[in-house]
Amino acid sequence: MESLKGQLLLASSKLIDPNFARAVVLMVQHDENGALGLIVNRPLETTVREVCSQQLDLTCAVDGPLHLGGPCEGPLMIVHTREIDSQLNVIDGVYFTTERGQVESILLDADVTAKCFVGYAGWSPGQLEAEIETGSWLSVAATKDQIFTDNSGPDQWQKLMQRLTMGQWIDPERIPDDPNMN
Repeated sequence: MESLKGQLLLASSKLIDPNFARAVVLMVQHDENGALGLIVNRPLETTVREVCSQQLDLTCAVDGPLHLGGPCEGPLMIVHTREIDSQLNVIDGVYFTTERGQVESILLDADVTAKCFVGYAGWSPGQLEAEIETGSWLSVAATKDQIFTDNSGPDQWQKLMQRLTMGQWIDPERIPDDPNMN
């Protein structure tokens, strides 16, 4: 299978895991060793600035909600636009890092565009491919605007699903939260 790095995965109604219901996942890494993605449409009730002051004892210039990146635990992860503080290039002009020094550098710069995550979505080798074969995920190329949109809640999934399906064969409004209710 071709790498899904730089794609957005949209959870279909066939995906019954509640961790991913109506999720939009940015694929950060995907190869023969497995996959790592971040749910971009799950903002939490707390802000990055609040977490920085409470947990990191750091004055943070970046504001906005902290996002739940997925059910797997991990370090603070940032998707951002500053190449110099990059561990991975996700798509043109969008980078990923978890390295503490780079994270702190990004958080101190009010001019950088960034989205911060706790947790991530991870798949072992072959697991994501099997889920795609069963129709659990649909994919679309990610853009910088889709990643950093302020509309990163449940509406983002609906808008992307409508665009992907051209509103013809799947009406996202009619997809029940529990697909067993069909």
